[in-house]
Amino acid sequence: MKLATVAHEGAERTALVLDQGERLLLLDRAHRLATGRSDPALATMQLIIEGGDPVRRTLDRLAEQAPAEAVVAASAVRWLAPLPRPVQLRDFGGFLDHFRNARARIQGVPAEEVELPAVMLERPLYYFTNRLAVTGHDSDIGWPAYSSVRDYELEFACVLGRGGTDIPTADAAAHIFGYTIFNDFSARDTQLEEIATGLGLSKSKDFTDANVLGPWITTADEVGDPYRLTMTARVNGEEVSRGTTADMHHTFADMIAFASRSTRLNAGEVFGSGTVPTGCGLEHGRFLEPGDTVELEVSGLGVLRNRVVS
Repeated sequence: MKLATVAHEGAERTALVLDQGERLLLLDRAHRLATGRSDPALATMQLIIEGGDPVRRTLDRLAEQAPAEAVVAASAVRWLAPLPRPVQLRDFGGFLDHFRNARARIQGVPAEEVELPAVMLERPLYYFTNRLAVTGHDSDIGWPAYSSVRDYELEFACVLGRGGTDIPTADAAAHIFGYTIFNDFSARDTQLEEIATGLGLSKSKDFTDANVLGPWITTADEVGDPYRLTMTARVNGEEVSRGTTADMHHTFADMIAFASRSTRLNAGEVFGSGTVPTGCGLEHGRFLEPGDTVELEVSGLGVLRNRVVS
C-alpha cells in the first residue's frame, strides 16, 4: 500500500496512491461515501500511523471499494511530504563507502586509503535535522543566500509505526510502518566550514525545505526486503548516481536498536539511511546549478523530483 499527503481544494488530505501515482483515492472522501460519516483517524498521516491495525483494516476496505467519486488525478493535487510534520527526524550513516568516497575527494587520495574511525563501523551514528524544514515531491527548492555549493543526497528512510525504549535488534523491524525516499539537500561549502569546528552540522542542513520526503510512504509489507532495492539519481534527466540498499553497513534494525537505548522512540519518527555510495555531488566533484531538476528513484518506492530554483 502506498500512502500520500496532498493539498486538494485548499485542504491537506491523506490519500491512497493508485496507478503508480497517476491517480489518488482521497481517504476522507472515500470513507464518507462508503459509510456516510467521517473518520478522524484518516485526517493526517500521523493519525493513520498511530491508528495501527484497526486503521489498516479501514484502509484495506477503502482500497477494495475505491468509490470513483473519491478518485482524483495527480494533476489536481499538490504533493506534500507524506508525513508533513515528522515527530522526529534523524539522519544516520548507514552506508560507509559514502564517507570513504567523500573523504577521498576532500583529501585528494584514493578511497581505499581512507580509514574511517572505528566508532563509525561499530555504531549507526546520526544527527538530528530540522523536522520542520520538510517538503515533498515536485516542490521547488530555494537555496540559502549564504551558500553557493548546492548538493543532493540520495537516501531512503523508514517511518516508525511503533515506539519503544531499548528495542532489541531482533524486534526492531516490527516497529517500521513503511519506507519513503529522502533527499537531504546540503550546502556543501557551509558544511565543510562547520565540520572544521568539531561542533557538528548546523546551517549546512538547516534551511527552508532542506529535507525532502516522498513522493509517498510504501508500507513495510509491500516493500518486503528493504535491502535489495536499486537507488538511482538523475540531474536534468542524466543518471549521475546508482547504488543498492544491499550495501548498507548498518541496517534500520541496527539504527532503531541504537537510537532507542535509554530513550523513547515514538510512532511517526523518520530515520534516514544516509547517502548511498556515489549518491551525491561531493563524491563526483559535480554540484547543482540553479534550474537543475533532481530525480531520486528507489525501486518500489517511486520517484522523488525537485527543482533547485536559486
